[in-house]
Amino acid sequence: MSLELFPSWVVLHVPHDSTWIPDEVRQQFLVSDTELAGELLRMTDHFTHDLFASEPGGAAVVRAKVSRLVVDVERFADDFCEPMAERGMGAIYRVTSALTPLRGEVSEEQRAALMQSWYHPHHQQFENAVDFALDRHGHCLIIDCHSFPSQSLPYERTRAEAARPDICIGTDDFHTSTRLTEAFMNAFSSAGWSVALNDPFAGAIVPASRYGKDARVSSLMVEVNRRLYVNEGDGRPHGNFHQVAQIIRKCIAEAIRAGYER
Repeated sequence: MSLELFPSWVVLHVPHDSTWIPDEVRQQFLVSDTELAGELLRMTDHFTHDLFASEPGGAAVVRAKVSRLVVDVERFADDFCEPMAERGMGAIYRVTSALTPLRGEVSEEQRAALMQSWYHPHHQQFENAVDFALDRHGHCLIIDCHSFPSQSLPYERTRAEAARPDICIGTDDFHTSTRLTEAFMNAFSSAGWSVALNDPFAGAIVPASRYGKDARVSSLMVEVNRRLYVNEGDGRPHGNFHQVAQIIRKCIAEAIRAGYER
């Protein structure tokens, strides 16, 4: 396998890099345009498609079309299953990253319309990509592609004063093997970056129909600290952006090879 290309049994999931908010959804928000721009700056995983998926090789890319402020496709559809729903940040956010009001009351009809328009089609595409890999290869690896701010935000469940690594690897007890975890941590550590496991964020996404059931589906989250590649004050990429992106893709390719070679 080329170190620059991903195999066709890999699915790159990019849920949070979009900044698009349709006009009809913008009308639901209580914040001003200036406040909304600031919230998008804080909550968007800037350029993660370019970091992870600009050279996908044979891998499938599943990318959310709308901002997570519209619908967060990374959350469980049912608020009873989603831990962040108690903070007002289930699939449909009611609050901002500062836990102040984002939306007014969302009726059941409005929620259903948002889910039908954006959440369910995304997850159907995700399911289809995983099904295709399983049908062709008998196994699938999902890489959940994220970034995170260098300083914690109020909504997070982390200690505000805790030092943040360059790279966070998120895992799932059922869908992430020890070998795969070690391969990814070693690859990024070898690139000279600090790496933490499930800190400051944890977990890895799997289609609901296969979650906790199908061991042929592996999943692992890679979170990149934004200080490595973007100016967090304005969202503009650093001059070394393309170099950082190449290193990230190379590390992932190396980790895949190490995690799956016999």
